[in-house]
This record gives sequence, structure tokens and C-alpha cells, in this order.
Amino acid sequence: MRTLQTLIKNVVVVRPDGSPDGDELDIGITDGRFTRLELDIRPEEAETVVDGRGLLAFPGAVDAHQHWGIYNSLAEDAASESRACVQGGVTTALNYMRTGQYYLNRGGPYAEFFPMVLEQARDHSLVDYAFHLAPMTRQHIDEIPSLVEDHGVTSFKIFMFYGGYGLHGRSADQSQFLMTPPDERYDLAHFEFVMRGVQAAREKFGDKADHISLSLHCETAEIMTAYTRLVEQEGALRGLAAYSASRPPHSEALAVTTAAFLADETRLPNINLLHLSSAKALRAAMLMAATFEHVDFRREVTIGHLLADVENAHGLGGKVNPPLRPPADRESLWEHVLAGNVDWVASDHACCRDEKKFGDPRTDVFAAKSGFGGAEYLLPGLIGEGGRRGLSYQQIARLTAWNPAQRYGLLTKGTIGVGYDADFCLVDPARSWTVHADDSRSTQEYTPFEGFELGARVTDTWVRGHRVLADGNVTGTPHGRYVHRPQKR
Repeated sequence: MRTLQTLIKNVVVVRPDGSPDGDELDIGITDGRFTRLELDIRPEEAETVVDGRGLLAFPGAVDAHQHWGIYNSLAEDAASESRACVQGGVTTALNYMRTGQYYLNRGGPYAEFFPMVLEQARDHSLVDYAFHLAPMTRQHIDEIPSLVEDHGVTSFKIFMFYGGYGLHGRSADQSQFLMTPPDERYDLAHFEFVMRGVQAAREKFGDKADHISLSLHCETAEIMTAYTRLVEQEGALRGLAAYSASRPPHSEALAVTTAAFLADETRLPNINLLHLSSAKALRAAMLMAATFEHVDFRREVTIGHLLADVENAHGLGGKVNPPLRPPADRESLWEHVLAGNVDWVASDHACCRDEKKFGDPRTDVFAAKSGFGGAEYLLPGLIGEGGRRGLSYQQIARLTAWNPAQRYGLLTKGTIGVGYDADFCLVDPARSWTVHADDSRSTQEYTPFEGFELGARVTDTWVRGHRVLADGNVTGTPHGRYVHRPQKR
């Protein structure tokens, strides 16, 4: 009797609670969920049998940091960038969204704005998705409870530099950019009140409190404004090195410290420190965790900052916030990853096409836009480079799937286990390949990883039992769903 819809045989199953190198098991799937994990399930019990070819079966990556719709329409990015996702083993994309310029290019309350976001993303994505929202105004803070209750948004964000520094640099007055009311300021006081609003929601929704959190992009506007002026006046640095110096690491560290003190003041325990890029930022994050032991800090780094630096990145396409750093900072990030001081690795994927990315002159890093894609390199990069450095498969499963899923309330995702969504991918850990932008299904025509050798490759990806990548080729129709959080199992 055929009780399974899909059976994956001849694989090594990697789980966050399994053995470090994985376990030889067959995978049975029915109705979009894992239903059996056993040795030697009989092929005649399944409608479709897939030979896993001895490859690794990884939990689908929960990419905790993406930006769909920032430079292109949301509908367009949901379609094209979800194709890049499945190339990198990403099966769930958590996207940051806010009012103001970029994204939907409009202000107003989230009661009007967020339904438009959901409508534009619907029926376009190959992967499941959710949104972190940024409370930019006092009205948005008041809306936090309804966003939690009505829309299942449990994660919020503060961009700590926006009040006095531009998205790409060379900017001071941000009111027009942010589309905030003329009598309001996006400053430290606003950040404090956002924290109080998030904590009030945690207290109101006690059963959801563990999964309601606040994320912070930690950079300090005043430091960056001064250093940008210095770097440009001195003229000794060019390219990505100049951009890194204009947004120096102590700007990150200072913002981390400020965020920690505000979290303590507002009694908000669930704090996520995003895309930490430097030794100083990680040092500050560890010091703050030791100082405020009652605050549950989670620390994120990106695959971009782990693979690329100001010396090896391919061109000004590597401009991002916070910047790519010198090689010593990249090595420091790896030391913290291997020491267990990093909670998850994300992509910070933000597709910015060539015609929008580069300014005039094209060689001026300060005229370029910030951000680049990277979801397609998330698991290949981490498995290849991380494995070379001694990171176990089990640790990678935690960093890319289980840890972000648990933090952000994606409770049916994050592992290969009975009852969980059948989100997974097959990975060849011995298949080295050279990165070329033309091979990506993103609409971005360049990559700072051009020419990089990655030591592993995702060959096949499934989202809730739907095969969306087969032998390296994107396939199938969009089945991705918006995820209302926290999920119930």
C-alpha cells in the first residue's frame, strides 16, 4: 500500500539535534510534511521515489534577513529572488519591510500599508516567506499589537542610523526619505519607545512572548557622517576600503552598546543584533551579553561578510551596510562562528540591478547603492568554507535553519523531523564550483563573489514537499505562502 507521496532514499540526513556528520535515513513525505524517517523504507510504499545519490539532506535554510522589493517591485523580487533562494537551499525567506522611500515608496499606517505588501507578494514566490516590520512613527508603535494579532508579525526592526545618515551615505535630513510626520524625529528617543511598544506587546500576548523580538541595524549616524567627510577629504582610500573606513567598526560597537542599554532600560529581553561585521562589533555584543545577562541577545552574521572582504570582493558591487571589512575582521567573524557566539547566518539578500547599483562616475563607491544578493550562496558558502574550517554539518543546520526558525516563531520549520514542513535540500559536499553571476537566477547581473570557489553545491530543493530545484535547475510553479507567526505544531 502506498502511504507516502514522496520517498527520498540513499541520503545522509543532517539535523540540528542529530549526529555531527548526519545519519543514514530515508525520508518519507505526505501532504507537505515529513511523516517517516527510517532506514530502508520500501519503495513500493511511495508514489514517487527519488534517489538521493548518497548526498546530504539538509533542513531548508530559514534565511532570517532578506530585502525583497527594495530596488525592484515586490512582486518581481518575490518571483526572481525566490528562484535564487532555492539555488542556495533557502526554503523560507524573512524580509525586512518599512514605509518610506524604496520598498512601496509610501508612508502611512501599517493598517493600510501591510495588506498591500501581502497582496503584492502573493502567488509569486517559490519559497515560504514572512516579514519583519520597522515602526517608523508613533502611529506604527501603536499598531504593534494589531500587527501581532491580525497579521502574525512577531518581529520588528530599528535602523539605528537612519535619523541622521542616508541609506547610501552623503545625507543628513532624513524626514523626506523616511516619510515621517514633520513633528516627529527618528532618533534614540523613538528607538526607546519602539522597545517599550514591543515589550508591551510581549506582555499582552504572553503565549507568544518568546517569539516576539526586536532586531537592530547597529551603526551610529554621527560617527559615520564625520568619518565619511574625513575619508573623502583625505582621498587616500578608494573603493570598498574607503567605504569601510567611512563607516568604521567602532560605529557598530557604539550602537550595539546603546541598543543594549536601551533594552535594559525598557526591560525588553528579546534583542537581535543584525549582520555584525567586525571584531569590534562582536566584542561589544559579547560584552553587552555578559553585562545584561537578563537580555536574550541573538547575534547574526551574513554569508557575505564571512566570504568577502575589502580585498577579495569583486568590484564596487560589494557595497553594503554595514560594509565589507578588512580580512582581519572576516577572520574574527569566523572565530566567533566556530566558538558558538553567532546564532545564525543569513544572506541580507537585496537584489540591486546594475543600472541602479552604480552611480556616476561608476568608480565612486559613495555614489553606488548599498546591498547585493547572496541567498543563492548561503548553504554552498557555509558548508564549503565552514567545513574547511571545522564547522560540523549539525552546527550548520542550527545556524541556517533551527536557530532562526525558533527565534522568529517558524515552529513547523528548521529541521528534518516527523511533523515538520518538508522543507529540505540535497547538497553535494564534494562538488566544488566557481561563482559566476550569469549562473544565478537572481535578476542581479553581478556579484561580489564572482570567481570565488565554493566547496559544496545544492542540487535539489523541496518546499513543503514541492520540488522547486531539480538537478540544479529551478522547476515547478510558485507554491510559497505567507507565514503567520508564531506557527502552531
